[in-house]
Amino acid sequence: MNTVLYVIAGIRTPFCRMGTELASLSASDLGRAAVTALLDQTGIDPARVSELIFGCVGQPADSANIARVIALRSGLPRTVPAMTVNRNCASGMESLTTACQRLQAERGDCYIVGGVESMSHYPLLFRDSALEHFTGLSKAHSLAERLKALSRFRPNDFSPLLGLQLGLTDPVSGMNMGETAELLVREYDISRECQDRFAVASHRKAKAHREATAREIAPVFVDGHAVLADNGIREDCNEQGLAGLKPVFDRETGSVTPGNASQITDGAVALLVGSETCARELGIEPLGRLIDYAYTGCDPARMGLGPVRAIEAVNRRAGLKLADADLYEINEAFAAQVLAVLKALMEPEYSARAGLPAPLGEIPLDRLNQRGGAIALGHPVGATGARLILTALQQLKDSGGRRALVSLCIGGGQGAALWLESTHPKSK
Repeated sequence: MNTVLYVIAGIRTPFCRMGTELASLSASDLGRAAVTALLDQTGIDPARVSELIFGCVGQPADSANIARVIALRSGLPRTVPAMTVNRNCASGMESLTTACQRLQAERGDCYIVGGVESMSHYPLLFRDSALEHFTGLSKAHSLAERLKALSRFRPNDFSPLLGLQLGLTDPVSGMNMGETAELLVREYDISRECQDRFAVASHRKAKAHREATAREIAPVFVDGHAVLADNGIREDCNEQGLAGLKPVFDRETGSVTPGNASQITDGAVALLVGSETCARELGIEPLGRLIDYAYTGCDPARMGLGPVRAIEAVNRRAGLKLADADLYEINEAFAAQVLAVLKALMEPEYSARAGLPAPLGEIPLDRLNQRGGAIALGHPVGATGARLILTALQQLKDSGGRRALVSLCIGGGQGAALWLESTHPKSK
């Protein structure tokens, strides 16, 4: 069996800010929209699929193993298995690399992979004390017992915990993701002005490449209305406007604001991947192939540096260097986080801090996230890794470039990186 994994085709839903146009759809609704669009785009017989593997971080309580729910609701036969993967922000990437492992183990040759997140549906949770009191109330039978159980409730029992806030807080370091970004601001000497300038560039690039990005997107119908495009791009974003926003995570001396951080977003991505033989049988020219990948760990309090050692590891595995890439996609969890990664890759002082034996080189800003990143497009955490892959391969196809380096940081202190190669380069 051919063990090189090809990305044959891909599609995604629009990415929409939490609480806006896609908020009424569940995560399984969004996943189904992406997968059915992929099936329509490719014309593949659903029975040809070996397995569906999908990333999701905040799995809904009513959709355990949400990948299986998405597979069945999308029309895949019951005989096709499905599995949900969770590597926090890299879950969508994990789905693809898991399929690669399946292919190399000769456990199939055609997969639907991707990721989904409905951050609008992250739950409100009762505190343990409230759960104890509600349990006591449910066991009460007489009126006197019920009144006694009710008397045990306290006002704090009705103050729910935010599932989103808990999910974005690392239980080991005790820091939320924004606080880890503020730590990098201090340690890597990153100014507020540099962060805001980077954020403005993300919006401007996303705005300038709307037409090209639209080719990634399938419409999603909500109550008879077609949602056609990402809605997080700020048309009039400028440094003066961002400068007026107040820091969120360190209100006294901080510089990370809603304007220079990724947006909390709903969305889904679906990719058809498999062997070269599979692509040939389907009669589809693939977008590209996976050269190699790596996952590495780092300090959870500095999780934003995850890409640094992951890039070093994948370069070593693939026998490539930074300069071999025609373009780069690094997820914009925070402007400060990406800027810290760029410094750590290039400057000896910061490379040593990030655990590199020597700098790897410079990533030119004009080849980084050329169509905008998560600051403008949003970061539906389970889907972002797959979106980066789709965006990178579409750019290579449009430009005739050969290789792309894709990376992202991972909550909890990990990094992911992979090299992709286009099947459409101008020069082989």
